[in-house]
Amino acid sequence: MDMSTGSSGAASISKIPELRKRILFTLFILAVYRLGSHVPTPGIDTVALGAFFDKASGTIFGVFNMFSGGALRRFSIFALGVMPYISSSIIIQLLTIVSPSLERLSKEGDIGRKKITQFTRYGTIVLCVIQSAFIAKGLEGMRGPDGSSIVLDPGLNFKLMTIATLTTGTTFIMWLGEQITERGIGNGISLIIYAGIAAAIPSGFAKTLTLFKSGQINAFSLLFLLAIMVAAIAFIIFMERSQRRIPVQYAKRVIGRKLYGGQDSHLPLKLNSAGVIPPIFASSIILFPATIAQYVDLPIFKHLQNIMMSRSLVYNLVYVSFIIFFTYFYTAVTFNPVDVAENLKKHGGFIPGIRPGKSTSDYIDRVLTRITMAGAVYIAAVCVLPEIMTFKFKVPFYFGGTSLLILIGVALDTVSQIESYLLTRHYDGFIKNARLRGRRG
Repeated sequence: MDMSTGSSGAASISKIPELRKRILFTLFILAVYRLGSHVPTPGIDTVALGAFFDKASGTIFGVFNMFSGGALRRFSIFALGVMPYISSSIIIQLLTIVSPSLERLSKEGDIGRKKITQFTRYGTIVLCVIQSAFIAKGLEGMRGPDGSSIVLDPGLNFKLMTIATLTTGTTFIMWLGEQITERGIGNGISLIIYAGIAAAIPSGFAKTLTLFKSGQINAFSLLFLLAIMVAAIAFIIFMERSQRRIPVQYAKRVIGRKLYGGQDSHLPLKLNSAGVIPPIFASSIILFPATIAQYVDLPIFKHLQNIMMSRSLVYNLVYVSFIIFFTYFYTAVTFNPVDVAENLKKHGGFIPGIRPGKSTSDYIDRVLTRITMAGAVYIAAVCVLPEIMTFKFKVPFYFGGTSLLILIGVALDTVSQIESYLLTRHYDGFIKNARLRGRRG
């Protein structure tokens, strides 16, 4: 397919009814999610709760509020967002490594994957019940600016209602994400997170322009901030597309009277195999002391809170260290060089100059270790630089590396799926025409 065909891919979407229906269905589900994020949970003084979150922007609540698209700040029925589902998925992945039964189940094909997905759903509900119970208990102890309780009518009824509402809301979000994955375009859970983060961008830019008009931000600072944002986006796109291609050759095999194989291919290893999980985990852990300090009056927690809130050198060093650690950890969890080497050997593939089996797995592991360090440094740079810019320039919206990675990564994956769908239909047309010509012949 030439460049003219690729450039007309966007126009071709309207010519494919099934693809058009999938995109419209995805947009409809995302609209339902955004509408539900504004439906408040009963029994809460939302004004007093908003004032609390204004002071909690540097704690773990601020991170969770970002992933929920502001639903936690409004304490809507979607206040928990998709974080319980993500946590449950990570827990199941970790258990798959240490549990032989789950490991066997993961290798049983579609049936095994369906069972693991069911376990993830059950784990999500359990985490929702636990988290919503703690949230309900914590809300009863919170006070608004005037000293009044944030909860209008504390008691057992409020706790049970909050647990049922928040658990049902997250379960509904999980169902919406699965519907997008099955009947729409892209990964449903990722797109829901994307929609929540992207919803805050227009208001953030509006606040920035207001500060510029009032003189609180000068023209040079505004232009410099925009330049940094454009450069960061371009850098992330380039790095997310980067990969190390290991050459692979397949031996020739004779099946019946035909000769198969013998072609050259490659094994692509992404520079960033861990995605956005490392900064999410690092942010959650590093902000945990600041969150505890909101409720525990101990000098050590107050000291840690001051360090984390000041964005000092110590904070940045600890943040980068956690990002590098979790990048290696999550890459090791999700990518197994031994399985890759076995699959290559099973299909007659080998890396030139490397013996099949253990030598191949060791070679892949060495290459993966080197590029993972480069990926970890890249993630750390993307996360730390915007954090410094946000703190120094007092940006009124969350211009953070985690949100940028999610926005750009999800957008690239979704566009790639649309391009693959268009390419498949394009080749289907060729195959159909070839069959018709063959029948005529």
